[in-house]
Amino acid sequence: MEDPSHTARELWALLEPLHAVTYFAPEAREAFEDAGLRGFWRGYFAGRAAPLGETGPEPVTAAFFGFSPAMVARALPGLWAAVTPERALDARRTGAGAALRRLLSGYGREVEEAAGLLLPVLRELDCAGRVLAAANRALPVPPDPVERLWHAATVLREHRGDGHVAALVAAGFDGCETLVLRAGIDLPRGELQPHRGWSDEEWRAAERRLAARGLLGPGGRATPEGRLVHRAVEEATDRAAARPWQGLDEATGDRLRRLLGPMARASAAALRFPNPMGLPAPAGETADTSGPGTPGSGRSA
Repeated sequence: MEDPSHTARELWALLEPLHAVTYFAPEAREAFEDAGLRGFWRGYFAGRAAPLGETGPEPVTAAFFGFSPAMVARALPGLWAAVTPERALDARRTGAGAALRRLLSGYGREVEEAAGLLLPVLRELDCAGRVLAAANRALPVPPDPVERLWHAATVLREHRGDGHVAALVAAGFDGCETLVLRAGIDLPRGELQPHRGWSDEEWRAAERRLAARGLLGPGGRATPEGRLVHRAVEEATDRAAARPWQGLDEATGDRLRRLLGPMARASAAALRFPNPMGLPAPAGETADTSGPGTPGSGRSA
């Protein structure tokens, strides 16, 4: 039997690139624009919030966690005047599907097999306390194999993300503090602060709060204690994400890794590294790191 926590982290790194084309790939941006959502952020907030229905900024700020409330409020609920949640969901799915068909050309059988191995995991997924995961799992499973694989990757990444938010809250962090601490460890501040909407004043205030806890030192660098706390949050995130993989036998786990590894590397060609999601480049990846930044949902931030 595999270690579910270790499996959860390994498979997150392989599944996240398949989902992340939703934010980075040109096909995805074009699909949102065709739906009437001009500008990156309108597409991002409409697409990711749409599974929750026509909701306002407060639940979205809570669920997305790392974003400034002011930034979310600039998008919601106003964008629902331009597009319905149903139309946003259709644009999100078709745009991601078009991107993955290009990136995964030649992986037809592997796509279908990987989706087939992941769908039973989704059917048994416990979403108690995981609002974004539950809302995404409630969506219809697409009949197209590529979109089906993207759907599975999306549900599982939001499941992990919901648990990550819970781990951060339990560790006593707010949305800005999580980013400030991560910037003090390994991600550039420029990859985090502007893409999540925090002002310089808010950032400095979060630095002072973390310094008062002994987690941040001079120059905004994490102290040894800060790094320990961050590591503990990551370990708690892995434990919270482990349950879907508890019944996974070793042979199936190995097969998923073999199937998803090449597809993760192929999908990463549409991404940029470093990125606000904290997603590491897949082994052997040489993706172009130019292009506009885009936020994820704090899987490791």
